[in-house]
Amino acid sequence: MKGAEALIKSLMKAGVKHMFGILGGQIMEVYDVLYDVDKKDLRHILMRHEQCAAHAAEGYAKASGKTGVCIATSGPGATNLVTGIADAHSDSTPMVAITGQVPVHLIGNDAFQEADIVGITMPITKHNFQITDPDKIASSVKAAFMIAESRRQGPVLIDMPRDVQQKQLSGKFEYPKEVTIPGYKVAVSGGHPNQLKEAAKLLTGAQRPVIVAGGGVISSNASRELVALAESLNIPVATTLMGKSSFPEGHILALGMLGMHGRKAANLMVSESDVLFALGCRFSDRITGNAKHFAAEAKIIHADIDSAEIGKNVRVDVPIVGDAKLILQGLRQMVEKEKSRKDGPWQEKMRKYKKEYAPFYDYDDALIKPQRVMKELNSILDEKTIITTEVGQCQMWSAHMLNIQNPRHFITSGGLGTMGAGFPMAIGAKIARPECSVIDVGSEGSFMMTGQDLATCVVEDIPLTVLLLDNRYLGMVKQWQDLFYNKRYSHTYLGEVPDFVKYADAFGAEGILVEKPSEIKEALKKAVKSNKPYIVDVKVDPHECTLPMVPPAGRLDQMIEKK
Repeated sequence: MKGAEALIKSLMKAGVKHMFGILGGQIMEVYDVLYDVDKKDLRHILMRHEQCAAHAAEGYAKASGKTGVCIATSGPGATNLVTGIADAHSDSTPMVAITGQVPVHLIGNDAFQEADIVGITMPITKHNFQITDPDKIASSVKAAFMIAESRRQGPVLIDMPRDVQQKQLSGKFEYPKEVTIPGYKVAVSGGHPNQLKEAAKLLTGAQRPVIVAGGGVISSNASRELVALAESLNIPVATTLMGKSSFPEGHILALGMLGMHGRKAANLMVSESDVLFALGCRFSDRITGNAKHFAAEAKIIHADIDSAEIGKNVRVDVPIVGDAKLILQGLRQMVEKEKSRKDGPWQEKMRKYKKEYAPFYDYDDALIKPQRVMKELNSILDEKTIITTEVGQCQMWSAHMLNIQNPRHFITSGGLGTMGAGFPMAIGAKIARPECSVIDVGSEGSFMMTGQDLATCVVEDIPLTVLLLDNRYLGMVKQWQDLFYNKRYSHTYLGEVPDFVKYADAFGAEGILVEKPSEIKEALKKAVKSNKPYIVDVKVDPHECTLPMVPPAGRLDQMIEKK
């Protein structure tokens, strides 16, 4: 058996059903093996750009909870994966990226299409493998998936020189049941019992408790446990951007997203809390604002699977290192003997804030407001709709205003903030969850960065909807120019091209232009029901800002509410 066949067999043994990529000279041996593989066993989706392959693998992972797989050739093919790998690293998304490489004897000789992809990606992966012995392919693949999926999840890269793909294994192929990696332990705890007891004591004794749920809750599939704990102690729950969908946003205790572009009710409740329980989040600057003023009156309990995150950005009174699901289960057992906390002044304040500062959707202006688009989109969301977003104003309107009820139904680029990621993530999500409708909420600025993969949707029969909030500006940058740069619009106007209906038609997809508020809902329904790749181009007010907003280095309780 050749190394290339050993790689494909190893991927199949690892449970891989789908992979996203583009072939080239130094990975052709692997693709030649794929020629004989039944698509029912392993389907390869040919993308039109390697960056899109990496983002599609991310979307696949975020929608399914499984590890996404992308593949590219050496040199520029490998380096084009870098943005998606960095994005997955920032958002702790499990991914295995496979790259071709020049033959071993040419490595370091500046051979054609050679790049040190191991060195390039070392800071943005959990681990890298450069396989120089075909007999180590199976164990390397096993280890790669184990590392990507366990503890704090993230991307792993496997670099395969071409001659290793061509060489014969010395013995019989065998995919190991287990592998041991020196210094790496897979098992995680549910937190130290003493720390759990201290956390339980604080939560049960608090007068103004708030839970902040981050992406770790989704990664550990702990949403049910989160709801159970919140309900048992009657604690309001705010979410980070990556934690959105971890707690049902129609729930009476849901505060929505907090942070720079969060809901005012969430920001005020966090600011006024006396005990803050943060779970599976890293307290990024977009969440805390000025960290000196973040939850200044609160005792902070910080639980995370990565000990390096605890105390990194904010002070912590009770640190808990462990898996979110196990931690929630442990806390639930400790507090279940307590009487359920009845409504009091804190819960009444929550309801007051939620009512007083609820997002306003009911714009009926001739020039469409993005908020009205969110209202109409909310009206068609159901349990089988997955939302992905691009990055910028479209992302923040979606995070702020869309009511998502189920985990893994809101997918976005968080820590890296990668424009163009939402569309290929939608491709990956649709492949992972074909029973769901997938809608990418985007803008023309982001979509044009990766829109060529509309070809992938048409050729591979991947029906999804791209909803463009089309204002012809780089909207979030323009918003900062509006608020902080005296409306000096330096290089943010994109021009009046392209015509997105014609753009869709050129690819063999469907497109529709929406210019009136009354047309939005029907256009969305038509697109989703079409079972085709579809662009819904909605012309929106270019001067509308995503507000309220915490200014950079500002305080959560001091938001900008008017432009």
